[in-house]
Amino acid sequence: MKIAILDDFQDAVRHLPCFEKMRHHDVRVMNQHVQDPQELARQLQGVQALILIRERSWIQEEVLALLPQLRLIVQTGKAGRHLDLEACRRRGIVVQETQGTSIATVEFTLLMVLAALRHFPQEVDHMRQGLWQRTLGRQLHGRTLAILGLGRIGERLAHVAQAMNAHILVWGRQSSLDKAAAQGWEVAPSRSDFFARADVLCITLRLNEHTQGHVTADDLAHMKPDAILVNTARAELIEPNALHDALVRGRPGFAAVDVYEQEPVTTVRHPLQDLPNCLCTPHLGFAERDNFEHYFSQAFDHINAYANEASKGQGL
Repeated sequence: MKIAILDDFQDAVRHLPCFEKMRHHDVRVMNQHVQDPQELARQLQGVQALILIRERSWIQEEVLALLPQLRLIVQTGKAGRHLDLEACRRRGIVVQETQGTSIATVEFTLLMVLAALRHFPQEVDHMRQGLWQRTLGRQLHGRTLAILGLGRIGERLAHVAQAMNAHILVWGRQSSLDKAAAQGWEVAPSRSDFFARADVLCITLRLNEHTQGHVTADDLAHMKPDAILVNTARAELIEPNALHDALVRGRPGFAAVDVYEQEPVTTVRHPLQDLPNCLCTPHLGFAERDNFEHYFSQAFDHINAYANEASKGQGL
């Protein structure tokens, strides 16, 4: 099969051990993001299968209409609004998904929490300027880690933080509250109490039509001036511009952000990058070698299974 792997920014996929599974296919790995749909379609002419890395690539009707030979799309992770599933269905394009693990994102979220608490990025900058120990950070031990959404990532994060003697406070859907109670973690008595008591607040919700814009400016206004907000989930979970404005006002006092409304953030700076009280990273939470091996081993298995079935029916 003729296959394209889109938006492999790190040029990582062809170096994974599982890439050996693609030895019988014509595979093109694209490292540069192509924003224009028509240009993307032009570069993908003749492709029979696409592999998408999470939400990096937007594949909508405008692109699909220009790819008559496309038969299969393999989505690493869950297919979201970046992929027009209805257009795929109409055109008979099979869509397969793969499952990652939550480990990479949990580890990265904890890294962001600790970096923010200990003023890690500021102190790195200070040392580059010839300065020494200019701030005094805080430990996670004994502080309240508030977790919004207790899915796989949120639950694993809570266990790790609990092992560091953080106090776990939870808010979310009833299923999250029930799970928290079963684990012995505190359920906030109200939404406003949840935001007001957080020393560190981690957003671990899944983005869907019900959670888009879930965190509002009013929620953020309840946070303490020295509180930290960490978002390694999705930017759209927060009301547009609400986090930027809240940081300017000083509630919360600091944010660590790994996700943005439009990615990649390259040619135009994101407004959060210009704030001294915001740590910005380029969506690194899931981008880790073991996680990629896990994702792409499944993706390549989907490709091979489809190719084998199609060859039996001489569909290729």
